[in-house]
Amino acid sequence: MELANQMKWVLEEDVALVACMVDLHNVGTFNADTRFKAGYLNELEKMLEKVLPHAMLKAKPNLESRIRTLKRVWLIIYDMLRGKK
Repeated sequence: MELANQMKWVLEEDVALVACMVDLHNVGTFNADTRFKAGYLNELEKMLEKVLPHAMLKAKPNLESRIRTLKRVWLIIYDMLRGKK
């Protein structure tokens, strides 16, 4: 994928995404062990459309890619705080 085609996320979008993921987890409909069940990205897309109607965030590739990035960053910070290299 070309870098020119990648979306630049803003803080408001990240905050909304994480808040919607927490809400989705708390509802429990899409919970499966330590992950979400299939179809959760489409539900997140609908939830974010209500919160950020002009952002036009799509399940694929936007949400899928951003969640993957946030997981990667979280693991780096988590490992740093635990003293791992």
